[in-house]
Amino acid sequence: MNLNGLFSMLTKMFVRSAVDAGINYAASRGKPEAEMTPEEREQAKKGRELAQRAKEISKATRRLWR
Repeated sequence: MNLNGLFSMLTKMFVRSAVDAGINYAASRGKPEAEMTPEEREQAKKGRELAQRAKEISKATRRLWR
């Protein structure tokens, strides 16, 4: 493998982990579940589901651009 290919691979790995970390950070912000009202719990659940869909979309996008 040449040096450009190695650099490209490492860059893609870094960006992928940064995107996943950002999605996890955005989905996990807020109060602990014990302090939440039922409405807040429902909203947090929807946020986690949205984060999961965002991860799936990012994986599909990565596959598309190979």
